[in-house]
Amino acid sequence: MKNGKWELRIGFLLAGIVIFLAVLSIFWTPYGINEMDKTARMTAPSLEHLFGTDNLGRDVFSRAIVGGRFTLLVAISTVGACTVISTILGLIAGYVGGAVDEVIMRLIDAVNSFPGILIALVIVTIMQQGNYTIVIALCVMFIPSFTRIVRTGTLQYKDADFVRSNKVFGDSDLRLLLVHIFPNILPLLLSSVIVGLSNAILAESGMSYLGLGIQPPAPSWGRMLYEAQSFLFRAPWCALAPGFMIVVTIVAFNCIGDGLKKRFLA
Repeated sequence: MKNGKWELRIGFLLAGIVIFLAVLSIFWTPYGINEMDKTARMTAPSLEHLFGTDNLGRDVFSRAIVGGRFTLLVAISTVGACTVISTILGLIAGYVGGAVDEVIMRLIDAVNSFPGILIALVIVTIMQQGNYTIVIALCVMFIPSFTRIVRTGTLQYKDADFVRSNKVFGDSDLRLLLVHIFPNILPLLLSSVIVGLSNAILAESGMSYLGLGIQPPAPSWGRMLYEAQSFLFRAPWCALAPGFMIVVTIVAFNCIGDGLKKRFLA
């Protein structure tokens, strides 16, 4: 629909389920994520093990919902930090203009000229590898696109009549930015941030698959995919479970982002 109502409903429903399971995993899981049962290795999905078990007899459902907690935490931390940094850079570049704008945007262009995944790989490699080093790497990866959005919005509104009139009445530049310009940019930025969450989840899963994201014994969806590839044909559910969770989460956030964009542009 044109106003994005159905996209929002579907997105919030799917995202709500994933987030509920991730939060639930903090307090309860059917089995321990590292609890092994040699008598139940690579058993198919059943009422006892909803997503089956892996090659070590660990419950895949328990690992999938706990992995969702780590993956979502990385994605939210990445997008949150990226949004704050990009908002500051974009507002300054768009409002001040001149040499300041030129310096900031040339730095953004320099970062953007390299493939994002390559930058993330380099940062994770040269830094001390840990569970959340990936947050810094992905943050650098997403800053250029968010900064451009904020800068474009700032350029659009900084010469608007309502901004000029408030400036005449003595409002400071900081107040003009935070009270009059930024709220008008926020709707478009919000929809981009929601879509950015799905991109961050996909990027984190890819990095974890390469062994550069969340480190064992903590599970993550990408790491689970990597571990399942050696017995993919004997126990496909070990790969299908985290893959399904990734797809559902990405679809959820993309639906919310598209729905918000249609709602704001309606």
